[in-house]
Amino acid sequence: MKLAVVGATGLVGQKMLEVLEERNFPLNTLLPVASERSVGKTVKFRGTEYVVISIDEAIRQNPEIAIFSAGGETSKKYAPLFAKQGTVVIDNSSAWRMEKNIKLVVPEINASQLTSQDKIIANPNCSTIQMVLVLAPLYRKFGIQRIVVSTYQSVTGTGKKALDQLQNERKGIQGEMAYPFQIDLNCIPQCDAFTENGYTKEEMKMVNETRKILDDEKIGITATTVRVPVIGGHSESVNLQLRAEFEINEIIKVLRETPGVIVLDDPSKSDYPMPITASGRDEVFVGRIRRDDSAPNSLNIWIVADNLRKGAATNAIQIAEYLVRNQLV
Repeated sequence: MKLAVVGATGLVGQKMLEVLEERNFPLNTLLPVASERSVGKTVKFRGTEYVVISIDEAIRQNPEIAIFSAGGETSKKYAPLFAKQGTVVIDNSSAWRMEKNIKLVVPEINASQLTSQDKIIANPNCSTIQMVLVLAPLYRKFGIQRIVVSTYQSVTGTGKKALDQLQNERKGIQGEMAYPFQIDLNCIPQCDAFTENGYTKEEMKMVNETRKILDDEKIGITATTVRVPVIGGHSESVNLQLRAEFEINEIIKVLRETPGVIVLDDPSKSDYPMPITASGRDEVFVGRIRRDDSAPNSLNIWIVADNLRKGAATNAIQIAEYLVRNQLV
């Protein structure tokens, strides 16, 4: 098994190497790939230093799988070149997510849709992944009529430049700015650029990707995404209106039985998920589960996950593991 990680020197790329090693992914040859300015640098994997190569060189080496985390433009240009020669591309950018014939996959929900004909597979947005992993079992049992979500997103979702900005501001150092405003001691109600309808691209990703993954265009969804001075992971306050009546203990039971989800919900002990809870973990954590008495069949839940792991690297590698396990590569 020859596997390429495209964008290996970035925050998510580095996390992909870490997760591949932790999960003992069955590869014989690693091809770490980055932009021309990073070619020749080294990355560490399984105790060995690997030299970073160009994307053109990676194509020539014809890996079985290429996991991309190098931005939408790179994915649009190079993913088809890999796919044309038979490499399966798992892409972490937004480039392919809403393409009609490209599968948008959270393994616990819909990996069974994958076939050997799928040569480009889209990894959903980090905020979408953690939300739908919790919502999918509730959707199957009760149906979902409407979702209202507000996010509290880590600076690591923007990348190293944003992490550096936060750390510089905490040290009183003047440095390069990833955001147009100070992020330390602040909240910025904008993740990604604004679109014509007044919502940001991040907000519309959550709307459109959730409908695609759950395969239901009729779900009403509205989102507000906020950047907060946090490093460990993304948090989401989600209000759901279900189509069927429920008891809270039924909701908790369903979620406790959901693979990849951990319920932390004991208000008497202040037991609930926080970014620090999820940091470095692959599970999605859920708590503050309570009925919303202001609308029929409604409830509030709080969802937290490490956005670099389950929100990006781990989900992509779980897709690769499914492909290998089911001999689809």
